[in-house]
Amino acid sequence: MNVHVSEATRFRQDGSALPPEISEALDRLRGWAQEASPGQLADLGLSAPELSREYPAGFIVDAAYRAGLPDLQNGPASLIRGTPRRIQHVGISNFRLPIRYRCRAGGEIALETSVTGTVSLEADRKGINMSRIMRSFYGHAERVFGFEVIEAALDSYQTDLDSLDARILMRLRFPMQMRALRSGLSGWQYYDIGLEVIDRAGQRLRVMHLDYVYSSTCPCSLELSEHARRTRGQLATPHSQRSVARLSAVVRPGAALWIEDMVDLARAAVPTETQVMVKREDEQAFAELNAANPIFVEDAARLFCEALRGDDRLGDFRVVASHQESLHSHDAVSILTEGPTFEQISHDPGLFPSLHHPG
Repeated sequence: MNVHVSEATRFRQDGSALPPEISEALDRLRGWAQEASPGQLADLGLSAPELSREYPAGFIVDAAYRAGLPDLQNGPASLIRGTPRRIQHVGISNFRLPIRYRCRAGGEIALETSVTGTVSLEADRKGINMSRIMRSFYGHAERVFGFEVIEAALDSYQTDLDSLDARILMRLRFPMQMRALRSGLSGWQYYDIGLEVIDRAGQRLRVMHLDYVYSSTCPCSLELSEHARRTRGQLATPHSQRSVARLSAVVRPGAALWIEDMVDLARAAVPTETQVMVKREDEQAFAELNAANPIFVEDAARLFCEALRGDDRLGDFRVVASHQESLHSHDAVSILTEGPTFEQISHDPGLFPSLHHPG
């Protein structure tokens, strides 16, 4: 607490200095007052200053003032609370800004992007200045983004924060025009995309994530429906449902993989993608397309696997599929991984719920 014992009290009214012992006593009084309670101050006839309740719009911060501001996150290791252990990831999540991306057909598109940036923190360091991640990223925000620019942004804040490991994940919804199956209409389909750069132990990975939404018709239900029609003349409808596959793949160094390429790869593996513009002839065509491609969740994982393995631009990958059943009150799910990058023993509790797309 500050009290009204100012520098002026070191001098007499005539301007001459007070004796050193008096100045020393005043210094001690100031130090004691910093810790004293209001009651203790009142006992000595002292009081805390009146604090301004108005925002000082005209106050200007100079270099000296800035240098004197407390900075606890860069404090000594003695300020660490809890066990002093290395933290693998610490940073900020979901700061948003408009980012421009290149399109495969040429040109650019500006999209709202959610950014997560993290670094490692060694055991003897108290913390990081998280605003530096944003400031470093904003230094590149006007550029047209691809993996090269993401890596440049990661280099910047990794250097600014003096960290060994670092990661950036950018999430966006990428629009592509999709033609209807028969009517010739077209509409915009939006794809949830993640672009990730990971720097760990001196090794760097580029990863692309895609959520691909499709219809899955149950092969068993299709056969049972046909059996009812054939043996008893009974009309029956096989059940199908909206389904989601999250494809995550490492992009090999030097390889050029467009977002549109990843979508095409998924669509070739499982062609029953949900539609945008639909007239009656398109709805009939979609029913025929589903009947020609009935699929269990196990089939989906292996078909996506086949497509990912067949593209030499891709390395390790993971397929997470969720068929959100119309027959059952639960979902059918599967996970298939290739290579060590995505292997894990424990499931993130939020993984499968995150595959429920509201549309």
